Amino acid sequence: MRKTKDLAQLQAIARGVRRHIVEMTGAAKSGHPGGSLSAVETLVTLYFDVMNHDPANPRWADRDRFILSKGHAAPVLYAVMAECGYADTPVDQLNTLRKLGSVYQGHPDRRFIPSLEASTGSLGQGLSVAIGMGLAARLDGKAWRTYVVLGDGEIQEGQIWEAAMFGAFHKVDNVVAIVDYNRIQLDGFVKDIMELEPLADKWRAFGWQVVEPDGHDIASLQKAFAEAAATKGKPTVLIAHTIKGKGVSFMENNPKFHGVAPTPAEVEQALKELA
Repeated sequence: MRKTKDLAQLQAIARGVRRHIVEMTGAAKSGHPGGSLSAVETLVTLYFDVMNHDPANPRWADRDRFILSKGHAAPVLYAVMAECGYADTPVDQLNTLRKLGSVYQGHPDRRFIPSLEASTGSLGQGLSVAIGMGLAARLDGKAWRTYVVLGDGEIQEGQIWEAAMFGAFHKVDNVVAIVDYNRIQLDGFVKDIMELEPLADKWRAFGWQVVEPDGHDIASLQKAFAEAAATKGKPTVLIAHTIKGKGVSFMENNPKFHGVAPTPAEVEQALKELA
């Protein structure tokens, strides 16, 4: 599945994914809507435009790999995979999120959804997994690429920077990290907890190519992913500038909705805004 949609179609898919996220977390009465909504355009662009993958053959050997390292944002991944048509992520079960026996667990789990590349949610580990996959592709002489979405709060973890150092040293240029830079984490604003700035300079100092797209502008993301694909000899990080809770007025830039689900009345209001 690649380059089959125009910009207007991709934007329409993104609106639908946002509606899924609101409905899923509302039905579950728990979950992480804010950071799911901020990553919508990133995942829609990857799954519907950039990545080589086949929902009808999810273990295709030459597929590109995707890892959601910030696993608490699972609703966006589930919704995008469901819209792509993966058999183990049915659209009609999305609202079973976090319910006993549901394939849609609170964090991505390969025991329930075999099409996933990794079970994630223990923060700080996804970049290491992605770089391991990138090295495997190189050893096998394969052209597939690996993409990994990181949370900005997550990259306060030391393992991220160990992996960043390793990836640059070994010139793992088939790996692209995307930082969902919405500037809010569990306990509040990133700047008040552990400031990341100057973030781009940090990644450059670790030897990475840095691109800073508007994370809600699909055309900007397309250009950034193309630049990443053209970069040789070093891995690339996209610092995607985003808004927590994007698309829902009362959730935008509101730390409350990092891990609090909307009430039934808020679901109704949000869906009107996303119509």
